[in-house]
Amino acid sequence: MNLPFLEQNGVLAIGGIDVARLADRAGRTPFFAYDRAAIDARVRMLRDKLPGDIELHYSIKANPMQAIVHHLATRVDGFDVASASEMALALDTGAGARQIGFAGPGKERDELRRAVASGVNIHLESVTQLHLVAALGWELGLRPNVAIRVNPNFHVGQSGMRMGGGAAQFGIDAEQVPALLREVDAHDVALVGFHLFWGSQCLHAATIIQAQQQSAELVTRLATDLPTAPRYVNMGGGFGIPYFAGDTPLDIDAVTQAMHGWLPQFHDRLPGTRIVLELGRYLVGEAGVYVCRVIDRKASRGRTFLITDGGLHHHLAASGNFGQVLRRNFPALLGNRLNDAPQERCDIVGCLCTPLDRIADDVPLPDARIGDFVVVLQSGAYGRSASPADFLGHPAAIEMLV
Repeated sequence: MNLPFLEQNGVLAIGGIDVARLADRAGRTPFFAYDRAAIDARVRMLRDKLPGDIELHYSIKANPMQAIVHHLATRVDGFDVASASEMALALDTGAGARQIGFAGPGKERDELRRAVASGVNIHLESVTQLHLVAALGWELGLRPNVAIRVNPNFHVGQSGMRMGGGAAQFGIDAEQVPALLREVDAHDVALVGFHLFWGSQCLHAATIIQAQQQSAELVTRLATDLPTAPRYVNMGGGFGIPYFAGDTPLDIDAVTQAMHGWLPQFHDRLPGTRIVLELGRYLVGEAGVYVCRVIDRKASRGRTFLITDGGLHHHLAASGNFGQVLRRNFPALLGNRLNDAPQERCDIVGCLCTPLDRIADDVPLPDARIGDFVVVLQSGAYGRSASPADFLGHPAAIEMLV
């Protein structure tokens, strides 16, 4: 695993601070720690490789920790949100309303009212949403900004999670968009863009390249009869990070070089239209760790179990219960024993009363002791906020940006 942080005298360090000192700073385990320098390095790398007129948006759902969102506000060009709470968080950073896109298939009336009032770009996912937004605009005396989220009419290949291409709760089928555009034209709303989200967690560069090119082609066809070119097209992101043994990191050079190739033709056909990349886990996922402590060890019929004070209530994804079909281990290690050679194979489990509460199965580790720090890497995205924190009533995990 290629770490953006590593060791000080055999102890894992995040943001230059070793795990023991971080535990002292937190006051207890478990905790999540996020390395701001690693986040900054990822943003800089993308800025260096992407065409200069590509806009980067941070998808807050990946990690809505307030400190991370405020940190990224001065480093990205906008935010993508999926609830009124995320919208408020984005606006609190000082980001302009026109740099915020509000997506989601089930927007409540109150959420949409707040979105219209704030002036953010509302990504329509149904005719119902269009009618409701238009009515709210009339009620508030405002002209809402809307974009159409398109469920594309193409399928992607190697993607961790498909978000479109077949029947889906997300967006409006591409073949239904022309009729919706006529409806939009009949209402007092401002059409500002399109949003396509074909999938996520993709490590296959050729798939991303193909999806981006097909997205660009689809939007140019849909926008042919518009009186003016859309202000922006949000092409989603889909960039994945390696989680499991055997995963190959995304070839970002191949993706960005291809973008340099197809973007000029896109601008020829839709001059003035900005391309937005909506990235979440790719910006923050590898910059975070989850740290818990071994509180017991036991042998059971030939297997060694390390029982920790953490578990799926803090980090559902690492337990394998956040979309994995066949459970695989996130990279896990003993953060205070990096220089010690593996001596045994262990199952690392949490403290909950369910066999689903597993952090890692059959992993090689040094001779583990009570008090050792278990560190789960690749934990900067879809961790604390994506987990059932109230299950069994244990204390919430602390979060730190260091």
